[in-house]
Amino acid sequence: MQIDHYSFGEIIINGKKYTSDLIIYPDKVMSNWWRKEGHKLHYEDIIDVIEYKPEILIIGTGAMGVMNVPRELIDKIEEIGIKVIVKRTNDACEEFNKLIREGRKVVAALHLTC
Repeated sequence: MQIDHYSFGEIIINGKKYTSDLIIYPDKVMSNWWRKEGHKLHYEDIIDVIEYKPEILIIGTGAMGVMNVPRELIDKIEEIGIKVIVKRTNDACEEFNKLIREGRKVVAALHLTC
């Protein structure tokens, strides 16, 4: 899995264009990712990721970093043994590509707009 390009509201993964928030696994893309609250991440929003048990979860908070990821949520995920990296989506995409190239089991949950 490779992120080819990201810009506000649009991402290209392995040559395919997506225009809504999504979760990228090493072997698939879950498009049209919806959250309980649009700009605040909740545990229920990423339960599938938790069950997948990646080594690392990268959370892209949007082009301007508007999506809130509460510290308590990060702590809860890390207690399970999943490292959490929170960055603006552009930086999150770069981090995902880097970790995938290193052969790490990484998942990225990305907010594509604000």
